Amino acid sequence: MGIFTWIVLGILAGALAKWIMPGEQGGGILATMVLGIVGAFVGGYLGKLIGIGSVQGLNFGSIFTAAAGALVVLFIYSKINTKK
Repeated sequence: MGIFTWIVLGILAGALAKWIMPGEQGGGILATMVLGIVGAFVGGYLGKLIGIGSVQGLNFGSIFTAAAGALVVLFIYSKINTKK
């Protein structure tokens, strides 16, 4: 996949993850994009590991896999970055 596809996938997956798991994570569009791109890598790795597929292009399966990975990354980030 090209860099533009990773950026679009990152924005979609990051926004979807923040929509599913709202909270006090903060960050703007750049943080959402990075969250989604990292989530795509994590989701692709976990998908290959358990045998359900990986991130291959810009399609619904890739968006779902990337968003699932972004949710994992967002959950870990929210546990590390607790402000108390």
